[in-house]
Amino acid sequence: MNWDRIEGNWKQLKGKAKQQWGKLTDDQLDVIAGKRDQLLGKIQEQYGITKDEAEKQVEAFADRLDKIDPKSRH
Repeated sequence: MNWDRIEGNWKQLKGKAKQQWGKLTDDQLDVIAGKRDQLLGKIQEQYGITKDEAEKQVEAFADRLDKIDPKSRH
C-alpha cells in the first residue's frame, strides 16, 4: 500500500498497527499519525530492534494491507 494512503487513512488503520505492534500505546499511535519515520522510530525504541528490522516490519505491514485491499496499490 502506498504510504501516503496509509497516512491518509491512519485513523482506520491505527487498529491494525496496534495489532502488529502491541507495545505501542494509543497515544503514541495518535502522535505518529501515519508518519512512516515516526512509526519506525517508535518501533525501534519500544522493541529494541535495528532500523533495518523496523523497516522490514513496516514493509511487511504495508504488504499485508495490500492483501486486504488490493485496489489501494498505486
